[in-house]
Amino acid sequence: MMYRKHFIKTIIAGVAGMTTLSAFNRFTSGLKEQEQLMPVLFIGHGSPMNGIEDNEFSARWRAMAKDIPTPSAVLVVSAHWFTNGTKITAMDFPATIHDFGGFPQPLFDVQYNAPGSPELAKETAELLHSAHVELNHDWGLDHGAWTVIRHMYPEANIPVLQLSIDYTKAPQYHYELARELYALRKKGVLIIGSGNMVHNLRMIAWDKLETPGFGYDWALQMNDTFKNLITAGDHQQLIKYETLGTAAKLAIPTPEHYLPLLYTLGLKGSKDSVSFFNDKAVAGSLTMTSVKFAN
Repeated sequence: MMYRKHFIKTIIAGVAGMTTLSAFNRFTSGLKEQEQLMPVLFIGHGSPMNGIEDNEFSARWRAMAKDIPTPSAVLVVSAHWFTNGTKITAMDFPATIHDFGGFPQPLFDVQYNAPGSPELAKETAELLHSAHVELNHDWGLDHGAWTVIRHMYPEANIPVLQLSIDYTKAPQYHYELARELYALRKKGVLIIGSGNMVHNLRMIAWDKLETPGFGYDWALQMNDTFKNLITAGDHQQLIKYETLGTAAKLAIPTPEHYLPLLYTLGLKGSKDSVSFFNDKAVAGSLTMTSVKFAN
């Protein structure tokens, strides 16, 4: 946990026309449509140290990979790729990005050498007719992606791509954009939103870093509110989170860790069940609460 403290301090210091599916079908021509849609996951990723620690969170990520079908590819919407415009990684082998500081060398030594898929990137971009999507060759896999995926698929033999979050757009836009990715679920692509529902680094309880499950009253209240709205399928209140009162303002002081949740909500099908995992607060003002949508 001492490294998580260094990480949080480091971040605080730095805060300052319709298309068809023909192209996508070319990529998936050898894949049969699933009888069941591929699940969609929102994952609370927390500290980068979860990427190398064997703890309750990483253990659940490993178990989740065994609980769901093996994907044809993984597409991650990470809180840590917040851009002007929408971008998708389009290289053959995305780099492992160590976008943090103050951690032990073993974390920086990690290289998650999963392949990318330029073809899937291009075809996914063509699905998103509401946005001009830039095929990006400069980013890679940030810690919102690889710290989770390396536990789920340690052999690094499944293509992994990232889709960025356009910070110039409102929450409703992101929800609607995600709906255009729905066809990916029919072809076995696992889509993961990676962030944290409650994420306020400025209010970390430094004296509670080693206290499992500790959360401020407002953090626990808001986490319960989010879960209740997700279970009820009340997506509009979740999209309009700024109207949910003081607790919501404390839980989401900036939107980047919350918006990946809206992408997963936009991908939810009418027959999908909802289940929660890693439902625990950390250091007062963070929650690791994660969601699985599956039919």
